[in-house]
Parts: sequence; C-alpha cells; structure tokens
Amino acid sequence: MPNDYRASAYNGHINLEHQRKRAKELLTRLRDGTAVSQQALLERHALYSAPPRLADAQWLIARELGFPSWPKLKAHTDAVDFAARHPQFAADREASTQHWRCGNDIAHSLRVAGFQGEFHMFADPLCMGPAPDVPDLEFLELRCDFISSAFDMPIDDARQRMRGEYRDLARISQAPHAVLWCDADAYDQLFLIAVLAGMTTPPELLELIEISHVPGVERFIGIGQLAPEVLAWLWPQRRRLEASTLELARTAWKAYRASSPQAWAELAFSESLGLPFLAPALRRQLQELPSLRDGLSLTERLVLEIIRELDRPTLGRVFSELMSVREPLPFLGDSMFYALARALIDVGNPLIREFDTQLDWPRRPLELTGLGKLVLDGAAYWVDHASTTRWIGGVRIEPGRPHWALDEALVPKWRP
Repeated sequence: MPNDYRASAYNGHINLEHQRKRAKELLTRLRDGTAVSQQALLERHALYSAPPRLADAQWLIARELGFPSWPKLKAHTDAVDFAARHPQFAADREASTQHWRCGNDIAHSLRVAGFQGEFHMFADPLCMGPAPDVPDLEFLELRCDFISSAFDMPIDDARQRMRGEYRDLARISQAPHAVLWCDADAYDQLFLIAVLAGMTTPPELLELIEISHVPGVERFIGIGQLAPEVLAWLWPQRRRLEASTLELARTAWKAYRASSPQAWAELAFSESLGLPFLAPALRRQLQELPSLRDGLSLTERLVLEIIRELDRPTLGRVFSELMSVREPLPFLGDSMFYALARALIDVGNPLIREFDTQLDWPRRPLELTGLGKLVLDGAAYWVDHASTTRWIGGVRIEPGRPHWALDEALVPKWRP
C-alpha cells in the first residue's frame, strides 16, 4: 500500500489527487477482473455496472477512507485545505490565545500550521496513581511522589516539573482567551475536568476543541497524530464553554476523587452530559478498578491476554497491539504503559516474566508466570497476591484488604 496512503490514514491529511490516482488504478483492476473483493462489495450494494465506471472505483476508495460517497470525501478534503490556507487567526485574536493540552504533542504542529499563541502543557496523568480529595498542597505532593516513582524520575525533578505545570495552570484565569485541546479518552477527559474544576474565575473567553475521530483516519488515537493542516481545520470547530459546563466538571472531578466510586459510576452511565465524551471516558476509567472475577483492571487483562496469545512477545509488541487493536479507548503513552507493566513484573508474586533485561524495554520478551495464567483464567484473584497499593482516582486498593471492585455489569461492589 502506498506510503502516502498510510500517512493519511494516520494523520488525517488526505491528498485528493492521490486518491484520484488510486481510483483510476482500481478501475483498471475492476475492468480486468483482478479486484475480486471490491467487485463483490459493489455487487452487494447493488452498485456494480458493466463495464465498471470511474464512479464505482471512487465510491470504493471513499468507503475505504470512511466516507459514504466520493463527494463527501471531496468536500472534506476541500474543507481541510481551505482551513490550512485561510486560518483567519487574526480575526480570532489567536496571537493572544493560550493553547492548553495534556502534553506537548501538538505544540510543534500548531506552529507549523501558523498558530502564534502561547502553548501550555499540563501533562499530569490523572488516569494513573493517587487522586484523592485532599487539600491542594497535599494533593500536589502525592502526585509528585507518584510521578517520581512510576517514571523513575528524581523527586526534585518531579517537583520542579509538576509545580511549574500547576503554577501555570493557576494563571489560566488571567488569559484573555484560552482553548483546551482534548481527545475523548480518559487521560484527556480527566485533564479537562481537572482544569475546569480548578477555575475560580474562567478566562474572558474559554473554548474547547474535542474530538473522538477524524474522517479518513483508520484508528484515531489522539490529536497528536494529526497533520498541521488538520489542526487548522479543527480550529473553527471550537466551542465556548459556559458556567454549566464548569459546574459539571466540578461535580465529575469531585466524584472521581472520592474514596467510593459510586458517584463516579453514576456519572459514567449518565446521558446527555454537557461534555459529550465525558461519560464514556469515565466508564472506561471505571474499568481500571479490579474485576470481581480476577482482580485485574481491563488494561491488565488485555496485556495478559496479548502475552498469552502471542509467542513470547516483546514489551513493545504488546504495547503496539494494545494501542492499535485491543484497547477500546486508547489513553496510555509508552512511558505510562511501561510503568503499568512494571507493576505486574517487579513484585513479589509477578504475573509476567521478563527476559533479556539488558535490552531496551521495548525489545524485552515476555511470558506469563504460573500465577499470571491462573489469574487470567479466574482461578486466582490478583489483589490477594499483589504487594503494592494501587489507586484509581480517589479509590485506594490495598493488597489482601477489602476493596471496591466491579461486577460484570460494571457496577461497583464492595468486596469484603
């Protein structure tokens, strides 16, 4: 498959001229009978004509890219290209805008696209580690300790980085215009509600860009994968956040930080929230609680299943399979995944055995231990064998102690 096709399927920037060339090549194969599966697809949709027409090939190409028709594909590519050529940043006061993101993955692309505002990162991964409802200074220290431990960072470096991010965030109210760029996953949605909940006074103009998919992208992982032109296309789609949205964020952030997941679960199954991606993200994050069946979070179970199904896969292969295929709502970065994996390897009763530790971590082969196989089969309960405390938001899971867990319907239950 051509390299530029693969690029557009990842970064969302579709070259229409290239798609026209692909359609003509496909038409040739339809006419000589070598495009058997595509011809069958046309016949199933009652679109096949003899001899095949260019419109038939164009429809197949558009459908492959996720569009219902060639005109819809053309309209989208025209819109992206127009946005890149006519961003209208000056009319939007973009030069005085603060752009906020839970990482630095789009700062360069925004500059390439022509954005001139300030770029701010708040990268604290609130989907991992302790997030209890405690005073701000205590909360920050807990997060610093977690970042230092989970990501093997000297505590002084962790404090410097985290204090700087939280200090900058506290000044967001002074901005004349702030825009939050968010995906639909738990990492981003928790960043979103944490930022909004912490605002005593919002900026003069507070806006949000949030997406769950992009036309033409085969598997959308996050905004960071998108081409600069697509970021320019997203810019006019931002929306203003009102007081009711800030109130929802405060409610959700309080529920996530509570020691019981019950209020959090109620929000996770709510409908018609003012933040449309919040409930699904909270629902996915809820699945990081232990399952009553085996004591595993969903991420842990997926990792163990991948290792069992593949032949001694490397850590890098497991991460790739998790993010590209298995994870229903991808939220982990590579360093986050590695920290999670260490908690299943570097313990007294590990679930995963690691080999060739002299290699860089992505190249190290893995296999399940005997306990790992038992837990995955539901014949042992992971929390009864674990040796480290685990947090999901404000919910604390102590090894061998009564704790909150999820039943098969994703309802929190107290496990005595």
